[in-house]
Amino acid sequence: MAERKKTAPKSAARKPAAKRKPVAKGKPVAKRVAPKKSKPDFAANAQETGRNVFLAGLGFYGKAYDQALEQFNGLQKELAERRKQADKAYKELVKRGAKLEKDAKGALEEIELPKLELESLTDRKKLEQRLKKAKARFEELKESVRFKSAA
Repeated sequence: MAERKKTAPKSAARKPAAKRKPVAKGKPVAKRVAPKKSKPDFAANAQETGRNVFLAGLGFYGKAYDQALEQFNGLQKELAERRKQADKAYKELVKRGAKLEKDAKGALEEIELPKLELESLTDRKKLEQRLKKAKARFEELKESVRFKSAA
């Protein structure tokens, strides 16, 4: 008779292996990495920095404009003040000139100018006396009209 093959008992038979998912060939399996927060933070930080730079430039422009406007207004006020001072000085000079003119006319009227005759011109003593009198009168006028120094 033929020899019998020894077979393992049925209970010892192998269980089928669990089905595995097939792996896509050609692509290496990449590990999943948790998304880094640095990229969104970096982008937000860069955006905020850019905005701050823009705002700083805008603030600089505004400050420069305000300073220029302030200087312009200051110069306008100063110019208006100087115009007032110039008008006041002009009016004072006109008054002073009118007074001098009046005094000079009075002095000329006081000087006796006799009719010019050839004889009176030839008399040197009389001519010198009249000249001294006129010089003295002009000196008096000059002293009374002295300009006061503007301080």
